[in-house]
Amino acid sequence: MDVQFRSRNLEVTPALRRAAEEKVVRLARHLDGWEEAEVAFIAERNPRIADREVCEVTLRGHGHVLRAKAASPEALASVDKVVAKLVPQMEKLKARLRHQRDHDSLRTHPPAAADGAQPRGPDDGAGGPRIVKSKRFDLKPMTPEEAALQMDLLGHTFYFFTNAESESPAVVYRRDDGNVGLIDAH
Repeated sequence: MDVQFRSRNLEVTPALRRAAEEKVVRLARHLDGWEEAEVAFIAERNPRIADREVCEVTLRGHGHVLRAKAASPEALASVDKVVAKLVPQMEKLKARLRHQRDHDSLRTHPPAAADGAQPRGPDDGAGGPRIVKSKRFDLKPMTPEEAALQMDLLGHTFYFFTNAESESPAVVYRRDDGNVGLIDAH
């Protein structure tokens, strides 16, 4: 796994870098296949903030991104806190991947029931959220402003479109403060 470091308002010592890398690599052993990790250290400059040393870890792999952020008075303690936050996320992802793999194998080789009963499927309520509706449509290239207007005309809280400026998929959405946000894939 490739581990990258960045920092703001503080110098990352070699000892801190080694300790953080060791903890992140050990964390990745919960689920093999992580491609890269980014560890960011940020020192808050506001003297009124007690927990000024912030650590944010982003893991990428399996087509997923896991991210956690923690703060404490010392950078190494922040690393420990962020790792503790990532463990449950990783276990949840591992369970979902296992469930998906098991579900895919059932789809290709359904078990035969001896008593003639139907085998239980994904609609039995187990395994977390399920997709209940699916839509397909052509994405028209438009600017984010046009997409926001279209979202308002439809009365939706979000609108998926192809951004004409970046030529990539994007989403505009209605924020809680009443403004519009943009998520643009690169």
